[in-house]
Amino acid sequence: MIKKGILLLNLGSPDAPTTAAVKRYLGEFLMDPFVVNLPRVLRWLLVKLIIVPFRSKKSAAAYQAIWPNPAQEAPLIQHTRALGESLLSTLENPQGYSLAIAMRYGQPSIEEALTQLINQQVEEIYLLPQYPHHADSTRTTSINAVAQTLRKLNAKPKLHTLPPFYRDPKYIAALVQDCQKYLPDNIDHLLFSFHGLPEQHIRNADPTGSHCLSENCCDTPSKAHAYCYRHQVYATAKLVAQALGIDNYSVSFQSRLGRQQWLTPYTDQVLKDLPEDKHHPCKNIAVICPAFTVDNLETLEEIDIRGREIFTKAGGLQFTMIPCLNQNAEYVKFLAEWCAAQSPLL
Repeated sequence: MIKKGILLLNLGSPDAPTTAAVKRYLGEFLMDPFVVNLPRVLRWLLVKLIIVPFRSKKSAAAYQAIWPNPAQEAPLIQHTRALGESLLSTLENPQGYSLAIAMRYGQPSIEEALTQLINQQVEEIYLLPQYPHHADSTRTTSINAVAQTLRKLNAKPKLHTLPPFYRDPKYIAALVQDCQKYLPDNIDHLLFSFHGLPEQHIRNADPTGSHCLSENCCDTPSKAHAYCYRHQVYATAKLVAQALGIDNYSVSFQSRLGRQQWLTPYTDQVLKDLPEDKHHPCKNIAVICPAFTVDNLETLEEIDIRGREIFTKAGGLQFTMIPCLNQNAEYVKFLAEWCAAQSPLL
């Protein structure tokens, strides 16, 4: 029997909710050219001399708000680990698999996870990047890092990689299930808040060189859509809203950094504007963040704490945060079925 390995891969977190740990994490994260797309010297100057020194203390305070016990792992890592345990228990033949989790930045590292699997003599690895939508700053950098680490370890297992699943019916069904579980009856608006990207990242990923960010680009068929984060997040939101029978919804983008132009509208501004809309004020809203499969800093602190405060101060009355999928049974089943489909004779 061929031994199978599953690598559950997420973006990462600092080792602790401290300024020093956040500095180390941001330094590694932001020096990735897929994240900050500048020549190395300029990237080093921006990251090491401006962003990290000025942002680390504030980011550490945000982590402290959602990470009360520094002796435990970060919420992102805890949720990813729990997802892996649920996945392993859901597989039809769990003894045929070895599972490891890894973070693109920070710990547990990709090298540590791959070494764990290789030492268990796996011959095939099922790589499960926890990014439903394509972006070079998430999927491409993570998949490249796995390939580079395998070469470094001189290991040649057969690698199967979960493709973007932004419109997979099972992923959509899992999101719908969570919405139905948490949505109150009286909401005025459902806001889909996705992690933002600089517009330049969208253009860089466009294989046509001209389609993305043109007029009606997301609705006009193009091969660029296979690589376009913006098209894919709008597709996810539309499919979920249609399944729920909701017309009053919108898409926004959070977590921008720096002065360059990022995808709009910005979530913080939308949350401020919704209760004040002269034509259709929305006082009771729900927010869901489908770009993330497990809860983390961006959902627990940026949206559920700061976003809630922005909305309430603007006159909002009811703010419902819909959790990420985490261990949603339908989502776990989707991952398990994909793994099983790669090895039908197991």
